[in-house]
Amino acid sequence: MPKWGAAQPQKKSLGFFSLAIAMAGGLGFGAFLLEPSLNALRGLDPGAAIQQLLLQPPQDVLILGTDESGVLTDVMATLHPAREGVHLMQIPRDTFIDSAVHGEIKANALFALGGIQEAETEVSNLLGRPLQHHILINLKAIRKLGDAVGGVEINVPKAMYYNDSRQNLAIALEPGLQTLRGNDLEGFLRFRHDEQGDLGRMDRQRLVVSALLKKLASPQVITQLPQLISVLGGDLKTDLNPIELASLATAVAGKPLIPSRLPGTSGYRNNISYWFVGSPPPN
Repeated sequence: MPKWGAAQPQKKSLGFFSLAIAMAGGLGFGAFLLEPSLNALRGLDPGAAIQQLLLQPPQDVLILGTDESGVLTDVMATLHPAREGVHLMQIPRDTFIDSAVHGEIKANALFALGGIQEAETEVSNLLGRPLQHHILINLKAIRKLGDAVGGVEINVPKAMYYNDSRQNLAIALEPGLQTLRGNDLEGFLRFRHDEQGDLGRMDRQRLVVSALLKKLASPQVITQLPQLISVLGGDLKTDLNPIELASLATAVAGKPLIPSRLPGTSGYRNNISYWFVGSPPPN
């Protein structure tokens, strides 16, 4: 697995301090969530407090994107901000998991069967390193986020058409450079009805994340982060407190995306297709 360096100090910013205070006070979080962070910063002058926060943005964050039902995870990845860029490791939905509780399952069923803590534990075991935090987001929130930031610029590689009334999914995209928002942005993320299947969808997820990072780099958007998170409401759940969210956003905004995919190979076990990390177990 890749060994990533720790995030490095960044330039002090009074804008960051204002952002952290706004998030702490404006999102309705209880004071108890902020107590550990505030205790660590007591006694420091504002500049030193800001530097301390920027030195320690959250590391190895598990990101889960659920489908419209909020049950199955269409997106699984880990996020690690570093000096050289933002490391995003994508985990194929079909990754083979031999769970002590549920037996042999695919990774995208972990959250549905055991909740966020079990997903975090099993993915940590899979990667061989502990994941410290999680962000759970319903993919319908992408519609809201795309509208809130005015859309993201994406070069759509080919025509994409698909309709599924059961999933409330209607995709109709033409190829070419365009600004996607709302339903179009969600459809671009979820489309996998071609010869590339889930791997193609993972490529499109990387395009969207990269475009969103560029958008976050603009001062107009980063200062609106509290409002953006508030717009997402219950579609965004995390164990990060407001200061940690602000620190993470500041650490990743405008940095290059360094994508990777969990190494492995596709194969079958008991007539079920999986993505295997290492050699597939014998049938």
